[in-house]
Amino acid sequence: QVQLVESGGGLVQAGGSLRLSCAASGSIFSSNAMGWFRQAPGKERDVVASINWNGGIVYYIDSVKGRFTISRDNVKNTMYLQMNRLIPDDTAVYYCAPVGSWPGGVLTDFASWGQGTQVTVSS
Repeated sequence: QVQLVESGGGLVQAGGSLRLSCAASGSIFSSNAMGWFRQAPGKERDVVASINWNGGIVYYIDSVKGRFTISRDNVKNTMYLQMNRLIPDDTAVYYCAPVGSWPGGVLTDFASWGQGTQVTVSS
């Protein structure tokens, strides 16, 4: 059973930066692509960025390209999301999850969502 713990969120002004972390336990992390997802109030949870198992392939949605950087450390079983030049539309709860269908499909039967980390960007 995988456990995922997201951290690093907070309240920042537009233009600011945050670095999110996703700490994973269990064997699923190092052998799977992973993704960052976000859910804003009243909206569905959608992928923001994904990274393949060894970090060699990454994906970003258009709205975060050039501002966000996804990375992972398979020794530490941790994935990161560096978020720069934040804008109010980035406000959401951010989650991490294993990716089964590249680039944004959550692994089939995955249900162990963490509590997420709140990112709030003020204008």
